[in-house]
Amino acid sequence: MTTKVLIVDDQELLRTAFSSLIEAEDDLQVVGQATDGKEAVALAQRLLPDVVVMDVRMPGMDGIEATRRITAAETTGGPRVLILTTFDLDEYVFEALRAGASGFALKSRPLDELLAAIRIVAAGEALLAPSVTRRLIAHFSERDRRPAERRADIERLTEREGEVLALIARGMSNTEIADNLHVSLPTAKTHVSRILAKLGARDRTQLVVFAYEGGFVTSNGQLLDAPNQIA
Repeated sequence: MTTKVLIVDDQELLRTAFSSLIEAEDDLQVVGQATDGKEAVALAQRLLPDVVVMDVRMPGMDGIEATRRITAAETTGGPRVLILTTFDLDEYVFEALRAGASGFALKSRPLDELLAAIRIVAAGEALLAPSVTRRLIAHFSERDRRPAERRADIERLTEREGEVLALIARGMSNTEIADNLHVSLPTAKTHVSRILAKLGARDRTQLVVFAYEGGFVTSNGQLLDAPNQIA
């Protein structure tokens, strides 16, 4: 199955480099390019890509607002957004994740890592660079938690689902969760699916955002004993 990709960046050189790299892969296809957020939203609605590779800082509509509109629009068919950033600890990145992005990749890394990032995001699998992502989310969510908005949803989780959420927040895959909790892989997948449904999250990345943002886990990924401990 071919993954359709929309590239959004205001630098022509980067768009060309990304397009050439992606088009060389049998399972990936560039369906369009946009130079800013406004054009990205329009192309996402028309081309229905599976993944949008999105720069954050662009003139006019930035990548955060474009991400919010793309992930919220029913007509786009639910594309996943992969944020591109220059620095890993960038507040814009956290805001983009909060807006609905599924992960992020660093522009400073080798271009071939972008291919793996696109495939991971398209599959809705584990977070990209989980150690960096967790650090970023923990850093900003410690300053800007919104427990009241998450408390009711968190209280709907069973004790086991709470444990699974804490492991997801540490960046663990389904296989690692199964090993850690000594359950089967299908059981781990079932727990993750139920948590996604209960919290209304579109993917694992949003689960991590919710977990840290709501104070459900501490900055080092430890589960709080009870929902009423959220501060």
